[in-house]
Amino acid sequence: MDAKEIIARRVAIEIKAGMLVNLGIGLPSMVANFVPADRGVFFQAENGVIGLGARPPEGMQDPHLTDAGGGFVTAVPGAASIDSAMSFGLIRGGHLDMTVLGGLQVDELGHLANWKVPGKMVPGMGGAMDLVTGAAQVIVAMQHTARGEAKIVPRCTLPLTAQRRVNLIVTDLALIVPTDDGLVLRERAPGVTVDEIRAATGATLIVSHDIPEMQLA
Repeated sequence: MDAKEIIARRVAIEIKAGMLVNLGIGLPSMVANFVPADRGVFFQAENGVIGLGARPPEGMQDPHLTDAGGGFVTAVPGAASIDSAMSFGLIRGGHLDMTVLGGLQVDELGHLANWKVPGKMVPGMGGAMDLVTGAAQVIVAMQHTARGEAKIVPRCTLPLTAQRRVNLIVTDLALIVPTDDGLVLRERAPGVTVDEIRAATGATLIVSHDIPEMQLA
């Protein structure tokens, strides 16, 4: 099982029956593959779809049915196509139960930076700021390090997506909960030790005596 699958499987456990959930592009979109169809979850995309399904089999792609990143998706029974105004009305109006987003950095205050690296061309903020501000729960799904550098840091050095604290950080090494007191290590990935997590983390972690191994969907 690779790093991205570990993350997607663990995030899938957090998604409960009846939720309306937005999945960000890239790694977060994999989460849909591990949520049982009978759980009654509806996935939303900013480009105007409610009821996204998993990626279609090769050769069955519909160019008119994509997620916000342009990736091919399927639609579940009962899915709806809506315009962008309605889509962002749902996000900004607080109607999303959860959003799962990738991250470039998360800091000890639980702030997320995920939309821009200074000096590099980007198309824009997209829906990231609206999602972090408007969703009831915000889960960051990202690999713990990038090119050997920690992505969980004392303070973000990249532009923040929002001032709001995220609810949960899920990486290929750990599950971490941002709190008023700091970042609390709650679970470790299979086969990973607490010392390995600390060594890969740039921020201070609050660690209890016993950290259980995460269960995967």
